[in-house]
Amino acid sequence: MNRAAQIARLASRREPWDIVIVGGGATGLGAAVDAASRGHSVALIEQHDFAKGTSSRSTKLVHGGVRYLEQGNLPLVWEALRERGRLLRNAPHLTHTTPFVIPCYRWWEAPFYGIGLMLYDALAGRHGLGKTRLLSARSVRERLPTIAPQRLKGGVLYFDGQFDDARLALALARTAVGHDAVVVNYVKCTGLLKEQGRIAGLRAADAGTAGEYVMRARVVINATGVFVDGLRRQDRPDSAPLVRPSQGVHLVLEREFLPGDSALLIPRTSDGRVLFAVPWLGRVIVGTTDTPVPETSLEPRPLDEEVRFLLAHAARYLTKPPSPADVLCVYAGLRPLVSHGAGAKTAELSREDLIEVSASGLVTITGGKWTTYRQMAEDVVTRAERCAGLVRRGCVTDVLALEDDLEPAVDALAAAEPALARLLHPRLPYRHADVVWAVREAMARTVEDVLARRTRALFLDARASIEAADDVAALMARELGWSPDRQADHLRQYCELARGYLLSDVPRPSSV
Repeated sequence: MNRAAQIARLASRREPWDIVIVGGGATGLGAAVDAASRGHSVALIEQHDFAKGTSSRSTKLVHGGVRYLEQGNLPLVWEALRERGRLLRNAPHLTHTTPFVIPCYRWWEAPFYGIGLMLYDALAGRHGLGKTRLLSARSVRERLPTIAPQRLKGGVLYFDGQFDDARLALALARTAVGHDAVVVNYVKCTGLLKEQGRIAGLRAADAGTAGEYVMRARVVINATGVFVDGLRRQDRPDSAPLVRPSQGVHLVLEREFLPGDSALLIPRTSDGRVLFAVPWLGRVIVGTTDTPVPETSLEPRPLDEEVRFLLAHAARYLTKPPSPADVLCVYAGLRPLVSHGAGAKTAELSREDLIEVSASGLVTITGGKWTTYRQMAEDVVTRAERCAGLVRRGCVTDVLALEDDLEPAVDALAAAEPALARLLHPRLPYRHADVVWAVREAMARTVEDVLARRTRALFLDARASIEAADDVAALMARELGWSPDRQADHLRQYCELARGYLLSDVPRPSSV
């Protein structure tokens, strides 16, 4: 997946594309895979990097949504559980099953949650991952050695899915390219093209080369997540907002806070939220919050009260209460919740998706969640076919394997160039080869691309990622021909960004 080759294909195209997609998150990339695998000509542009926004900032779960079961939204839970099963089958190298334990401190909780989760299993049907069962207090402590033991009555064990969100997004991009789609990052839509009042394509600009492109298309899909209203207003300035963004914050801790292979779920905290503590890539993720925010941002920042909430509730359930000094990374993501008026709380808004077709033919999709990305893609591509009068072709993504050759490719590169076998940092599992491969074969163009999404260094240990950034910038400068000044700029920009993922500031590297 070489960016220069993809840009060359984009620039040389003279015929209209069947489908042009704006947005390189889960929904847009999923739509590119779906449309390309149906045989349509497809181009996708992303103004920043793939999965820069919401799609790399999740709780890393592929799940039906226990909370939505409690809300009585059985169709959403059923769809998500079906899609969970399909994703685990189609990307077994990127997903896995994780046991979850709900500790129960009141006599009625185990039967109450147990019955609900048995319904969860029943809704999953043949896509189920394991059988729910009740646990004794002793069994809970064996699975969660650091759970607070006082007044523990027992617990409930159930199973859900887990994944690496940014890596799955990259796998979708590679799969789309493998089916002849053009997929490029750092190309921004600068305006929509219209002919006789109908969308006929768009204009785009390449942030890296300042190149400008006219991309004619039979239909344009707006899959920009929390930013869909911006593109809708380019089409129709008086468009009413579709999205009410809600912020979710997560803390990353060392594994000592939750050893073992089981995750912890508190289905109802003091204010009605759900709390997760999930093992992930050798760390533990604690989340999440659900806070309405007035505006969207590519770099949302956690609020102090959100961090206090997570630390306080983690301390209630863990024998070793985490302090701010224990937090390796704190990150925030924005959910693109479909608005249903100003009155409802964001925690009560549905996680279902919505497709809108404007009078001029702009197809917009928003809402949903990672687990249901494939079904959302199928639905929006089918709608786009109908809107543009394209030949209707059957969807194949329910059985389509996703491409991902990361480990063998990086291992081969490290073997071919032994100097690249060195670790970037003693607290991180990544090598110099990961950086070089990310630039050559995965379209990484900034230090952030490498440390935040091609590797997960920023999320695993923000401080260590800052300490590794100098080497990453030097490797990228060699690959991309950066001048010393440009290398220094990239390094400085990354260090400034990464400090926002720490609860306390760190000294700048001497070379910045």
